[in-house]
Amino acid sequence: MEHRTLSELMTRDVVKARRDLPFKEIVRLLADHDVTAVPVVDDLDRPMGVVSEADLLRKSADQADPSGRAPVPHLEAWERAKAEGSRAEELMSAPAVCARPEWTVVEAARLMETQHVKRLPVVDETDRLLGIVSRGDLLRVFLRRDDAIRDEITEDVLRRTMRLAPSEVTVEVRDGRVDLGGSVEFRSLIPVIERLCRSVDGVVEVAEHLAYRTDDTGGSPATAT
Repeated sequence: MEHRTLSELMTRDVVKARRDLPFKEIVRLLADHDVTAVPVVDDLDRPMGVVSEADLLRKSADQADPSGRAPVPHLEAWERAKAEGSRAEELMSAPAVCARPEWTVVEAARLMETQHVKRLPVVDETDRLLGIVSRGDLLRVFLRRDDAIRDEITEDVLRRTMRLAPSEVTVEVRDGRVDLGGSVEFRSLIPVIERLCRSVDGVVEVAEHLAYRTDDTGGSPATAT
């Protein structure tokens, strides 16, 4: 089984900002390229952080409302520093949370979730910027064709990995939902097959209706044929 890596999904032509880029130039950069954030890089093209529309809007939020209807919000010290910043390195969220090109979608998605970020600069072994991957890029694996998913499950999961004959387990895939039928020798194989199928790129969910001939788990007696 081969999972798509970030090197296949990432954007290589990265819109980026130098550390000394002024506030207005950052706004113009975002608008010109129709993006909501850019990595900020040092002189060696290594990501230092990411500056986003949310970072820039802190400056507007810190301004007094001429009408007097909206009070100036309380800002923490780090938020105040950003609101008062004028260059990319002062405005960015840092340090940059980065990924490696050989990572899978699962690895990148878990990092995004734990770090609460929407995008990851992708760097090489020297921490130089190679590309950037967004949540939308990761979701592209779910556009994979059903027949490609079915072929991978049939050939890679069932035949090569589990050493099962094609006649033992049937596989149907519709809109990324996998339905498994048939019968296997041992009950203990069923959760293994289900777990491997769930790990295939593009799979949304797995429903198994597998029978077994021998209960090797010490559980309740088999009711399947």
